[in-house]
Amino acid sequence: MRRFLSLGLLCALLLSISFTAQAQSDSNPPDDPAALELLEALDVRSYPAKGEAITAILQSDDERARDWLQALLDGRLQRTDDGRFVVVLDNRGRDWPVADALTNEPLGDMSRRELDRIGINNALRNQLRSAIAVVDLYSPDVERRRSSAERLLGEVDEELAEPLGELITEEEDRQVQRRLAQALAIYQVESGQLEGVEALRGSLHPRARVALSRAASGEDPVIADAASEALTSIEQNLKINRGIETLYFGLSLGSVLVLAAIGLAITFGVMGVINMAHGELIMLGAYTTWMMQQLLPGQPGLALILSIPAGFMVAALAGIAIERGVIQFLKGRPLETLLATFGISLILQQLVRTVISPLNRTVITPEWMSGSLVVNDALSLTLNRMFVLGFALVVFAGLMLIMRRTRLGLEVRAVTQNRAMARSMGIRATRVDIMTFALGSGVAGLAGVALSQLTNVGPNLGQNYIIDSFMVVVFGGVGNLWGTLVAGLSLGIINQVLEPWAGAVLAKIIVLVFIILFIQKRPRGLFPQKGRAAEG
Repeated sequence: MRRFLSLGLLCALLLSISFTAQAQSDSNPPDDPAALELLEALDVRSYPAKGEAITAILQSDDERARDWLQALLDGRLQRTDDGRFVVVLDNRGRDWPVADALTNEPLGDMSRRELDRIGINNALRNQLRSAIAVVDLYSPDVERRRSSAERLLGEVDEELAEPLGELITEEEDRQVQRRLAQALAIYQVESGQLEGVEALRGSLHPRARVALSRAASGEDPVIADAASEALTSIEQNLKINRGIETLYFGLSLGSVLVLAAIGLAITFGVMGVINMAHGELIMLGAYTTWMMQQLLPGQPGLALILSIPAGFMVAALAGIAIERGVIQFLKGRPLETLLATFGISLILQQLVRTVISPLNRTVITPEWMSGSLVVNDALSLTLNRMFVLGFALVVFAGLMLIMRRTRLGLEVRAVTQNRAMARSMGIRATRVDIMTFALGSGVAGLAGVALSQLTNVGPNLGQNYIIDSFMVVVFGGVGNLWGTLVAGLSLGIINQVLEPWAGAVLAKIIVLVFIILFIQKRPRGLFPQKGRAAEG
């Protein structure tokens, strides 16, 4: 009996020791003396000593090194009262959730009074940014390596120069390789090395130009002359890129003018109607896009795609209502038609203000239309303008197919050239007028869909484009689609070229004077109408 009792006490003792050891292992971090030593070297008062500790962490090849350095940079690497290093996960509120810096194990919430932050100064912050960038250069993620290489521009020092040269030869991604080479070259230029100047020749990056500008004003005449020559070459390249950028923005503006004017060119050419409500039809297309996004929240891409047919239909139906309700009773009376459509434009504006809001509405741009296409360090093309330009060309091509390959297009051309002869051939001119006005109004709605991706949607949206639309139609030739395309793109480029030195208002005045003088020499525009109607 005593034997069994002794055996039971022994088992209980062993179990107690086991549970105690387990509890201690749960409350204390695992034995990792090397990592603990690295972190303890940071918790000193001397900032130079902290800098040496950061270098030691960087050279340790520990997979946790980046997380430690980032936490230290963000002020989230702290130490508890009992000496444990922790990382603050969220520093909002009274109590902060923390995790063990060595094991990344969550430790629950701790009061700010129980934590002691490891302080750093501005010099250490710069060192940390460079250190994190170096760590990221070894990451398998290409995007992380690219952003890391970008951060190193102008931040390379003597310690980083040697490993950077090895990384350049080992790197497989060309963009990372080019950025690292530029970073090394900037360091060489700042160190007075001629090979760095030669490496930066032709570079369009702002930091490279800053380094060359400093070298050009330096005391070494050889390096100063080489840097000045390199800067001259870079300035020439910058002028070329600025010219390309101006041309791109001009084509983008011109594509908007084409979309806004091409529907007006059809109705004006066929019916001879000066529709002052054309801008409000553009506005309806833009508001249709906004409404579709309200119906499909969180799906801006799908809403935009559905807005294309919806915007066309809404504007086309509004155009039919205007033609049947007003314009058909005022044929042959251009002044009364102008005043009536102007009144309709005011009614539509006020209707939108009353029903929706007088305030502008923002249309969300889909992710695949956001951002820009980076050509080089001095030239990037915004994707939304690129899509609008492509959309305008697609709409133009579609209208050309309708006008050249369909019966409606044939009847429209016949009525445009000679209405009386078309009637005598059995063409119902009234039906053609309705379909033409619907088509022109629908294209105006498509212009509104495109404009919603470039600017805010508001009741006065169409008023900004109505005058320009008429100028495009008159300049290109009334009723001629090719003339509208050429005139719209030309006026867009001219405006974009004039605006930087003349200002937006004066540039429009200069364009208006130019068109007036041009019309004096060519009253029928760039591409005049053909047929008997053009002769009258």
